Parts: sequence; structure tokens; C-alpha cells
Amino acid sequence: MDKYIFGLDGQLLANTGITLIAMLFLFILLSYLLFNPARKLIEKRKEYIQGQLDDAAEAKKDALEMKASYDEKIANADAETAEILATARKKALDKEKKIVDEASEEARRIKARAEKEVALEKDKVKDEMKQEMIDIASAMASRFVETSMDEAKQAELVDETLKEMGDETWQS
Repeated sequence: MDKYIFGLDGQLLANTGITLIAMLFLFILLSYLLFNPARKLIEKRKEYIQGQLDDAAEAKKDALEMKASYDEKIANADAETAEILATARKKALDKEKKIVDEASEEARRIKARAEKEVALEKDKVKDEMKQEMIDIASAMASRFVETSMDEAKQAELVDETLKEMGDETWQS
């Protein structure tokens, strides 16, 4: 019977060796034809994904910088708004003061003009009163001259003249 446990003879060993060499050759050939392109494809995919991640990180960084810039601009806008409002208030107060000063000056002028008019009116009334008194005195003198009269007649004439003038003339 056979001296070998598995029945290993030279032919079997040669077939096994050739099969192993063929498998090694196929492995190398398939590695070159299939595995290397697959590895290259995987490597390209890895680089693409890494590029995408890097771009996303850069975009995030830019977005954070823009957000910080906008936050700063908003803070500056609040300060600028406060400054503009302060300036507007100051201008409004200045204008208010100017208007009040102009109104005070106008009121002073109106008051001075009114006082002048009152003084002129008083002078005019005094002149009219003097003129009326002169007219009355002239009328009385002409009546005294026309008639020579006694004291009773003169008193009556004065009373009559006073009645003609009226009480308002002497009381005002």
C-alpha cells in the first residue's frame, strides 16, 4: 500500500506547486489590474472627502469671522445711532433756544411799541382835553363878555357849561 499518509506522490506535489505558482501569478496580476485601481479609487475618494471637509471647515471659519464682523458692525451701529440721536437732540435744543430768544425779542419789541402807542394815546387825550378846556373857557368867556351878569348869573352859567360838558370829561 502506500507509504504516504495522504497519498502524496510527486505528481500531486508538482500539481500543487504549479497551482500555487499560478495562484501567486493570478494574485499579482489581479492585484495589478484590480486591487491597485481600487486602491487608487479609494485614495481619490479619500482625498475628495478630505477636501470637502477642509472646504467646510474653511467656510465655517469664514462664517464665524463674518458673524463676528457683523456683530461688531451692529455694536458700532448702536453707538453711531446713539451719537446721531445725541447730535439731533443738541441741535433741537439749540433751535429751541434760538426760537425762544427770537420770541422774547419779538415780545419785547411789541411791548415797547405798545408802550409808545399808549404814551402817544395819553398825550393825544391830554391834548384833546386841553383843547376842549380851551374851547369851554372860550365859550364861557364869550358868554361872560356878551352879557354882563351878576354872580348868580355867572354861577348858573358855569353850572350850565359843566352840564353841557358832562361828568365823564372831568372824571376820566
